[in-house]
Amino acid sequence: MNMLRRLIIVFFPASFFCAYAQTAYPVYHVPVGERKVATQETDVVVYGGTSAGSIAAIQAARLGRKTTLVSFNQHVGGLTSGGLTASDLGDSKTIGGLALEYYQRLGAKTEFSSAAAEQLYRTMLTEAGVTVLLGQALESVVMKDRRIVSAAFETGLTVKGAMFIDATYEGDLMAAAHVSYTVGREPRGTYNESLAGQWQDVSWKDVYQFCRLPVSPYVVSDDPSSGLLPEISPHKPGKPGEGDYRVQAYNFRMNLSDKKDRIPFPKPKGYDPARYGLLARFLNFDPKVKWVLNYTVKPMTDGPVQLRNGDANNAGSFSTDLVGGSNRWPDGTFEPVTFSQMPPPRRGLPVPLRELYQIREKIFHDHITYQQGLLYFLSHDEQVPSALRERVKKFGLDPREFKDTGHWPHQLYIREGRRMVSDYVMTQANCEKDRIAEDSVGLASYPMDSHFCQRVVVEENGRTTVRNEGGFGHPCKKGAYPVSYRSIVPKQAECENLFVPVSLSASHAAFGSIRMEPVFMILGQSAGTAAALALADHQSVQEVPYGKLKELLVKQGQKL
Repeated sequence: MNMLRRLIIVFFPASFFCAYAQTAYPVYHVPVGERKVATQETDVVVYGGTSAGSIAAIQAARLGRKTTLVSFNQHVGGLTSGGLTASDLGDSKTIGGLALEYYQRLGAKTEFSSAAAEQLYRTMLTEAGVTVLLGQALESVVMKDRRIVSAAFETGLTVKGAMFIDATYEGDLMAAAHVSYTVGREPRGTYNESLAGQWQDVSWKDVYQFCRLPVSPYVVSDDPSSGLLPEISPHKPGKPGEGDYRVQAYNFRMNLSDKKDRIPFPKPKGYDPARYGLLARFLNFDPKVKWVLNYTVKPMTDGPVQLRNGDANNAGSFSTDLVGGSNRWPDGTFEPVTFSQMPPPRRGLPVPLRELYQIREKIFHDHITYQQGLLYFLSHDEQVPSALRERVKKFGLDPREFKDTGHWPHQLYIREGRRMVSDYVMTQANCEKDRIAEDSVGLASYPMDSHFCQRVVVEENGRTTVRNEGGFGHPCKKGAYPVSYRSIVPKQAECENLFVPVSLSASHAAFGSIRMEPVFMILGQSAGTAAALALADHQSVQEVPYGKLKELLVKQGQKL
């Protein structure tokens, strides 16, 4: 993409270093022009400008540690400032500590402004004296004696530290440090989870399944020789309970408005109405289907999208989630295979970081083209029933949000990336409190939640049709449950000075519950606290006495 970029260096009062790449269109990765070799030294290095990273950095700095927050892009706050303002709270009584302080200062735990959310993070980081480096893409890591010595970035900057926190959604720093991880869905027998693997029948069986209508998957209805319609996987799905390397679908959490000053849904470059052929067929398949433009679980109803003032999410059989479009995002690899035995954990970078960023850039823009095209299709294409078209046209992008990226969110919703494999793996049994972590560093309570992982051809009632697979929303019926300290630190044999509060050690099923922004904030604070303790006592992260950590977390207001 050809665009004019201008690099500006701005110094804020609290050593707030920012490198801004000005653009009117969202991008994932901005290539570096001129490298400027420089080295910084600090106590705690936090990589990832997410909510978890911001809170972790604030906490470490408040405990007197020189702290540097390094963000891949030009923002802090991750999804909290990137569109996801309808926060998935679970049990709000589990939110304490810095997360609670943040929401109180913001004035709301949900339905807030994305711009206000980011500004508050910037304010709190400045108050704490955190050095913030923006626009820094990780290039390499130096290890010595099972410890990260330094992290180098594409700009030419190297940051040395005693403790590191990987707060990225993908786990890039963790992987560069050769910490074990996995991608995708475990087979059902790996951890004896009813929600593991493919084709779950305990939840979402009838939700967003094209109203269980026999919609043909082929370009020419019922003619296999005509080929599959776009956005349907050509790969044969596995058997119930088998694992695979698929991750749940991503989307952008658009901030919408129906006010007069709304920005009409843009027609993206590369727009192709044929991409929405399956949706067009579904919209016209049965006149009894009711389109609610919101969440629904009632028979013969569908979204096909959520349109509301504020944060708008996926809501439909064919909606804003790009099902199957994110499988290569976590580490650049994907094989459309299934397995009944879980493969060994991965270590290292199967795809070099520079190449991985290029892969993600393409995926990022494909999601923009798909999602903007979907809204343009629904509001303009004559294949869409006229009444529905007019309803969609009443909405547009909120002109008060994301002004520097054309009012489109700058953050893709990475619902699942790499997941560390440490000495303690959080599983469905933890979420259902059949297994209790005795070293709690925070509580989670949201239902085990996964968006669809694939859209496939199936035989149902003697007809060849299409179904979505991989979605579930299973409640944690026994209430909030503790997240283990051991699940946010690597195995000691792999790395002794790293915390991973986002891409933590959890199964696909359990991660679906833990992966909520308030929980990431909670785990970020606990990681920042533990980092300060490890530094004070010259210990590895695995050697931090839990009793001492617990006492300090309780004083900070954490709910354990």
